[in-house]
Amino acid sequence: MSNLVIVESPAKSKTIEKYLGGDYRVVSSKGHIRDLATTGKYGLGIDIENNFAPNYIAITGKKKDISVLKKMAKESDKVILATDPDREGEAISWHLYDELGLKDNNYERVVFNEITKDVVINSISNPRKIDMDLVKSQETRRMLDRIIGFRLSKLMQRKTGGKSAGRVQSVALKLIVDREREILAFIPEEYWTIEALFKEFSASLEKYKDKKIEIHTEAEAQEILDKLSLSFKIDSVEEKEKLKKPKDPFRTSTLQQMAANRLNFSSSKTMQIAQKLYEGMNIGSETVGLITYMRTDSTRLSDVFVDDTKAYIKNNYGSQYVGSVKVSKEPKGAQDAHEAIRPTSIMRTPESIKEYLAPDEYKLYRLIYIRSLAYLMSSAKTLATTVNLENNDYMFKATGSVLKFDGYLKVYKEYEDSEDVILPDFSSYKDGMIEAQSIEKTQHFTKPAPRYTESSLIKEMEALGIGRPSTYATIMKTIKDRGYVTIEDKKFFPTDIGMETTDKLQEFFSDIVNVEYTANMETELDEIADNKKDNIEVLKNFYDAFAPLVEQAFKEMEKKEPEKTGEVCPDCGSDLVVRSGRYGEFVACGNYPTCKYVKKEAQEVTVVAKCPKCEHDIVARHTKKGKVFYGCSNYPKCKYATWYEPTGDICPNCKNLLVKKNNATICEECGYVK
Repeated sequence: MSNLVIVESPAKSKTIEKYLGGDYRVVSSKGHIRDLATTGKYGLGIDIENNFAPNYIAITGKKKDISVLKKMAKESDKVILATDPDREGEAISWHLYDELGLKDNNYERVVFNEITKDVVINSISNPRKIDMDLVKSQETRRMLDRIIGFRLSKLMQRKTGGKSAGRVQSVALKLIVDREREILAFIPEEYWTIEALFKEFSASLEKYKDKKIEIHTEAEAQEILDKLSLSFKIDSVEEKEKLKKPKDPFRTSTLQQMAANRLNFSSSKTMQIAQKLYEGMNIGSETVGLITYMRTDSTRLSDVFVDDTKAYIKNNYGSQYVGSVKVSKEPKGAQDAHEAIRPTSIMRTPESIKEYLAPDEYKLYRLIYIRSLAYLMSSAKTLATTVNLENNDYMFKATGSVLKFDGYLKVYKEYEDSEDVILPDFSSYKDGMIEAQSIEKTQHFTKPAPRYTESSLIKEMEALGIGRPSTYATIMKTIKDRGYVTIEDKKFFPTDIGMETTDKLQEFFSDIVNVEYTANMETELDEIADNKKDNIEVLKNFYDAFAPLVEQAFKEMEKKEPEKTGEVCPDCGSDLVVRSGRYGEFVACGNYPTCKYVKKEAQEVTVVAKCPKCEHDIVARHTKKGKVFYGCSNYPKCKYATWYEPTGDICPNCKNLLVKKNNATICEECGYVK
């Protein structure tokens, strides 16, 4: 019997084929094969008047892939669709089903939460059909993003210096802009603190005659200091045993946050590395997926992993280190329930496979491994101590703790944020008195809320319910690439164009481009996935509210005039202005489209290849922000351009240029890999 298994990734297909044996052929769709066309009203590829019927076409360069897959499908007795275990993967399976002309009796749908032999074989043995509710949810999201993205992006390009706008992207940018304005409007207020410094610890002034004290000026602080002596009475000492519980295993958002804070990885870098760890790595004895699927908002762990890990903890650390955390049970027979991000085997310690991983791969795998291991270990026990010290009716407080049992900190200590402050044994002081070495006053000023980092913005978006695990990295990258923000010391600073874009959107679309509306839309998409809401009704309700606002904005939004350079056009005498294009800013005639003069860049260029379209030179250039791209020297007559460095070689399939991308030589047009 001939079985064709279709997955998304070429790397994943090689790993899985080794597990399944000769009756199975495993191939890759290389991601999505179809997308909405850019034809029809507003170029949306959606027939709005006909119940939002989508018009799907093959993605550029994928026609040959589709033809090959169709031929393979016809030659196979059964086609098994094994794309990723999320809504996006479900939609890819549906597009394959539709495009390849499959029938219900000759296809199956399976998902792999991890790429290991046992899981893959078990999933193949427990197939299901495509979940059309998940497909409708993804399709609705795609259409919403297309409608908002195309209409608002066109509006921004025509009326402002902005390049794009999006359903979630614009809300994320608004959070950054709002925070920046809070900071700019913030007026610092002075306050003072008083601290007693002892030989082994310090204590802070908290109260005066049982009332909380606030000190606003240096004079007030000095007046208090004048009333204090260096002798303090030990008023009370309270010791209490506390349990310190381990952190939950990683979800997508918490992994991105931790990797940013501890490893200094961007969210996109984290997801790229996690993808490789999931799809399968050669670790000498085998090629195997090292972690479970990395796009998830679940903290559930499989029973098998829990049992194996608890046995590992007992054997390596002792039974006292085995945790008693209650873990949610996996539904019986479920092969598509998401888990947390965890190692596929607790026996594959980071050290045992370190030689097979690149340094950054090892760092991320170790972080995931240690977090999962620690979660199933026992809580740490600390003896928390609070001491109150009295001085002329002024009460000072010191806190500290002593680690009595390390528990999960046995493995997780290096990733923990706080350290224990150890206080002395106060019972040893005679007459309950203790002498300070000094008492100091310190001036402070209140501070505004901090600017967002990638980590804190993802955390805020998740808390507000906007975006989903699969979208965070893309959103971060988009607002940076569009020039809406800059990053200094890991913090987001909105640019002028970022603030202008936000202001214009709020002027006309405040009812839609906001946190509440976006969060409610995510809830509606979830309800579509759960078959609790009709997708067409959701689209119609949105469009009926959105369309009039767009029409009003196109009519009433003031257009920003391009910046003049002070030069005149040599062709027609009009002013030369700065314009924005796909690859940055350029200088052109302000009388466009009547005059199409573009000022040539006066910069040294490096020839890297010949243009496949017009035989002129492909040269390396720089955007205003310094980013390198490669374009035809015959621009604007020839608009060939790419972000990736051409090798000079020609694709044997479509005769386009091959380029270097992610350590591979590929064709961007047809997907050929050399």
